[in-house]
Amino acid sequence: MQIDQVLEALRSVIEPESGKNIVRLGWVRELTIEAGKIRFILLIPDPTLSFSSEVESACRRTLGNQFGTDVVLDISIDSDMIDLGMDLQIDGQEAKPEPGEGITNIIAVASGKGGVGKSTVASNLAVALAGAGFDVGLVDVDIYGPSIPTMFGLETAKPRVNDQRRIIPLEKYGVKLLSMGFLVDPDKAVIWRGPMVTSAVKQFLSDTEWGKLDFLIMDLPPGTGDIQLTIVQTVPLNGAVIVSTPQRVALADARKGVGMFNQVHVPVLGIVENMAYFTPPELPEKKYYLFGQGGARALASELDVPFLGEIPLTQSVRENADQGTPVVTDPTQPVAATFTEIALDLVDRVEARNALRPATQKIDILHG
Repeated sequence: MQIDQVLEALRSVIEPESGKNIVRLGWVRELTIEAGKIRFILLIPDPTLSFSSEVESACRRTLGNQFGTDVVLDISIDSDMIDLGMDLQIDGQEAKPEPGEGITNIIAVASGKGGVGKSTVASNLAVALAGAGFDVGLVDVDIYGPSIPTMFGLETAKPRVNDQRRIIPLEKYGVKLLSMGFLVDPDKAVIWRGPMVTSAVKQFLSDTEWGKLDFLIMDLPPGTGDIQLTIVQTVPLNGAVIVSTPQRVALADARKGVGMFNQVHVPVLGIVENMAYFTPPELPEKKYYLFGQGGARALASELDVPFLGEIPLTQSVRENADQGTPVVTDPTQPVAATFTEIALDLVDRVEARNALRPATQKIDILHG
């Protein structure tokens, strides 16, 4: 009896209102198996749901069918309704939703330096997840150099604001989108000091009507500065993905990125090696390692973090990004399958992490 077997069994327990299984919803927490006993907490966001009174018995029935009626089950019920601020009232008015409310998983895509294809990876992972049936949002928090409007062909688009003065994200390829590039003149530089940037990021995260999402992918700017610290203090990140190219100068900065997230106790879900090799179309069996070979894989092994995969350097990735159609939307491109494989691997790692640990909380940084 293994953890992955228990999770697979629990994926058959479906919350009827959303149609999603309880593992995908992040309801299974602190799962352990010891001496034949399965123990976990069911973290139910809204105990007023009719299914909340049935989910424990459904889990017991499912696990009993899978592992036999002699299996010992220790299942506790908990609720994060108060922590999320759901349905609270302040002076007779509905309380403002907390950042991250209604979002099961928030994943940061980061890099130590610019030019490694971080936004390309974030965009294609988001579209791949949406194509796999997940409810996905993508927020571009690179205030000075937003890329998402171009990569989705929405350079002139503007989001709406609802009656509650909350931003309604744009949507394309099944992904809800928000970027500073939607809100400022694309021909003008954003010349802001640090406090203005952090204020804008907080408003982005607090005043957007994301709805219910399985994943919110956050495309971070390069580096380890104000914006990164603001994000980990504002929203409960489930983990981070580090993007690097194989050469040493990029790997040195990727190492710093891993170190930053470790320091603020955000798990690094893995490293992606972008521009790993070049294969000429006329020589499909040939690989040219233009920037070195296996550098990110070696770094992942050294730092004891997962290696999520290699993305080749291909003309189609650049062309599709410039045309506003992420390459993963074109299944005839071999690299599209690579992005999808990485995205689905990421889902498995996030769901396993969620099930084995308590619910993710925002980080309090007490010392600079």
